[in-house]
Amino acid sequence: MRFAAPALLSMLLAGCGALPADGPGAIHISAQDVETDAEQTGYSLINLDTQTVDMLQGYRPSSFANRFLGVGDGASPSSLGVGDTLVIGIWEATREGLFSSENDGVNQIPAVVDETGYIFVPYAGRVRAAGLTVEGLRQSIQQKLIGKAVEPQVVVTLGDKLSTTAVVVGDAMKPGVYPLPSRKMQLLDLIASAGGSREATFETVVTLKRGRHSGTTRLEHLIEFPENNVTVSPGDTVLLSHHPRTFSVFGAVKSNTLVPFKTKKVTLAEGLATVGGLNDYKADAAGIFLFRYEDAQLAQALDPQLSRSIPSETQVPVVYRLSLRDPRGFFLAREFELRDKDIMYVSNHPTAEFGKFLAIIAPLISNVAAANTLVD
Repeated sequence: MRFAAPALLSMLLAGCGALPADGPGAIHISAQDVETDAEQTGYSLINLDTQTVDMLQGYRPSSFANRFLGVGDGASPSSLGVGDTLVIGIWEATREGLFSSENDGVNQIPAVVDETGYIFVPYAGRVRAAGLTVEGLRQSIQQKLIGKAVEPQVVVTLGDKLSTTAVVVGDAMKPGVYPLPSRKMQLLDLIASAGGSREATFETVVTLKRGRHSGTTRLEHLIEFPENNVTVSPGDTVLLSHHPRTFSVFGAVKSNTLVPFKTKKVTLAEGLATVGGLNDYKADAAGIFLFRYEDAQLAQALDPQLSRSIPSETQVPVVYRLSLRDPRGFFLAREFELRDKDIMYVSNHPTAEFGKFLAIIAPLISNVAAANTLVD
């Protein structure tokens, strides 16, 4: 009796679909009709091309700045408040006056606005300071000294404006409480006053808390996108945190792993090279996918069919597809920059499954051939 090798082969082929795989193939992902029904599928599929890469490179994230529009007055008030330190200089027309000194005819009096909003000036008594500008306080003191000092002239100098402060905590070189000057102070100015970050800028995250509002961005985005460098308001709290960036690679590559960013910028081509490139025996060069969340504004620009009713602060899941079968794909991979928490997946080529199948049945075929020889 001869064994029917073709019959055995057909039976095994029927089970080929049950073979293990690294993940869905390119054909399975692209078959999802996400472009025409993004709301139902929950993500958008974008084919990488020159226009898409240009849009990504030109996009300016503004969600951080938008969170603080109209929130806070954006500057330290010019009026004095409790805790402010002052130096009061009083000149008189004669050296025999109340405040005259032997050297220059002027007396310097330090003062601090107390908890009731007043300061004390000899012979003028308690003078209301809180709520007044420096010039207003100067005029008030000078007026109170008329008739007591000889033709008094008063100069008020503001020291530390401790009534309006902001706090810097976390991974700053010098965390602490910082007084805000009367001029506008930007967020980067405050961070610089605290000595900057202990870590690299591209690994540092800035969180600004203002009342009930808060926003988070990377420190480098305050530099690259000046609109995010918002004006500090009294009472602000700034947290600097060390957040190393990583991306993940799965599928038909030589190493499935979590990869840390070692430089400020890492392109898709560099990311693939880091894990050893595509697996020559399994990878589908036309099925390279990258999964990430994009701002709704950018996602809507990339996918015109995406609903326009999505709030601007929403993060939309987007899948980018790249084909390296086209030589232009290598140039696109060189320009496409990876971001923190990106997931890269390289799908299996359809023939890879057949290769797995042949590896499984090869011993069986050899046994069938040997049995047929014995029967003969």
